[in-house]
Amino acid sequence: MCERFTLAMDAIALQQSFPDFDIPDAELTPRFNIAPTQPVAVIPNDGSRALDFFVWGLIPSWARDATFGNRMINARAETLSQKPSFKAAYKRRRCLILSDGFYEWSKLPNSTRKTPYFICMASGDPFAFAGLWETWFAPDGSEIKSCVIITTRPNELVARLHNRMPAILPREAYNSWLNPEECRPTDLPDLLTPFPANDMSCYPVSTLINNPKVDTPECRTPL
Repeated sequence: MCERFTLAMDAIALQQSFPDFDIPDAELTPRFNIAPTQPVAVIPNDGSRALDFFVWGLIPSWARDATFGNRMINARAETLSQKPSFKAAYKRRRCLILSDGFYEWSKLPNSTRKTPYFICMASGDPFAFAGLWETWFAPDGSEIKSCVIITTRPNELVARLHNRMPAILPREAYNSWLNPEECRPTDLPDLLTPFPANDMSCYPVSTLINNPKVDTPECRTPL
């Protein structure tokens, strides 16, 4: 499961890391504690090849109200083509969700307390979660674009903390994932596998991250 993540890089650094996409200069604010229902940086498969901001928490077009998305922050890779909330988006509306790290919690032995860990690339480079997106129209005619992070089984690093991890796409998979054509359920599952553990790093951080109102660099400072 992925409940919090970061994107602290400025637009110039992010553009250098994602040269095939348009990253507007003025739209990024460093974020150290991105939480559900907040805007997240995405690149949708709408043909624009450009960064946009969608609400984290998928609201299907048939949802009665926007609060439906509050609990739709993750989608299991294994059942995307079966779940009513995800199967249409999986076929037609896929996206990259940009990040440079995410958090996971691990329970201390003989305790109910959990220690948060920050997980990132060993290189420090940003990366992209596989995501799905939707457009929902409110009764007043306004629209909300929302997204969900796809999860998969954990690699050896994350398995020490949790039994799921976000599906991180390798760079060579971006074009396939963003293909605007409708896909079949059998077309894309091979992309949604655990990212190599040897390329990643993790370390414990402060419980500051537990409060979604705290969004400072100290959230991911090593203990």
